[in-house]
Amino acid sequence: MSLLLALTGWRSEPWIARLSALLPGRRIDTLGTLRDRDAVQYALTWRHPPGSLEALPNLRAIFSLGAGVDHVFADPRLPDAPIVRVVDPDLTARMSEWVALQVLLHHRQFRRYDRQQRERVWDEDESQPRAADVRVGLLGLGVLGLDAARKLQTLGFTVAGWSRAPKQVEGMATYHGAQGLDAMLARTDILVSLLPLTPDTRGVLNAALIAKLPRDGRIGPALINAGRGGSQVEADILAALEAGALKGASLDVFETEPLPAHSPLWGREDVFVSPHNSAISEPDAVAGYIAGQILAHERGESWRNLVDRTRGY
Repeated sequence: MSLLLALTGWRSEPWIARLSALLPGRRIDTLGTLRDRDAVQYALTWRHPPGSLEALPNLRAIFSLGAGVDHVFADPRLPDAPIVRVVDPDLTARMSEWVALQVLLHHRQFRRYDRQQRERVWDEDESQPRAADVRVGLLGLGVLGLDAARKLQTLGFTVAGWSRAPKQVEGMATYHGAQGLDAMLARTDILVSLLPLTPDTRGVLNAALIAKLPRDGRIGPALINAGRGGSQVEADILAALEAGALKGASLDVFETEPLPAHSPLWGREDVFVSPHNSAISEPDAVAGYIAGQILAHERGESWRNLVDRTRGY
């Protein structure tokens, strides 16, 4: 029996090497080397070509190699097999590092001082607020959001979180639903989105949402998105930056990836652009998680971190 790596844009060699070491005796195929479709029990995917997972009669599970699963659902001919999300401490830690970095970038006015260094300008800012005076709002309270929230609290920020359904988190104000979203936005200086991409979240980071962020805070408002590019409307973000409705943005995901060279986001000093690498899937860590899941399932245990197809995550 075999595993199928169905990858677009990623090298397969590191994954094959790690999986072969963790699951000795099993064949690891790619879409280019697959000859026996009946032998495939597990498919590991990152943006697989639509239809490429069809006609795998013994498929037991589909693993998303990234934190999100919207790329899996982009296949209109997706087989009816369990879909397993990656929940890995290494990936979680990487995301929290990036979120904390970006919150600090806006809080400590890094882009301003970077510009001043280039211009050889010495201009101190005596109005720098304390972290406790900066209100951070997190959209999404899954594993990634909760870990980022805890680390931001450790740095001293006043943190609140929003989720679709009610969620109680000790030591943190939480909100849910449409009314709760408006309430959280009204107390947010720096908005962090770690939302999955679903029909409900597509385009949610738009002009209407940005208009609900307050202007009375010590800094901001600023927008940080490391969730999915499809959740943001880049034209609205640019318009808000031009109008001063946003003071800055940090974007790791985009409507079109790679971000086109002609995008005006590249040239703005008030925007930090990173190439969708806030939480990269490192083969050693993620392959270890998947191998552990497979071995546990074959011992009779249930899949962990299954995707709910009705919710899309």
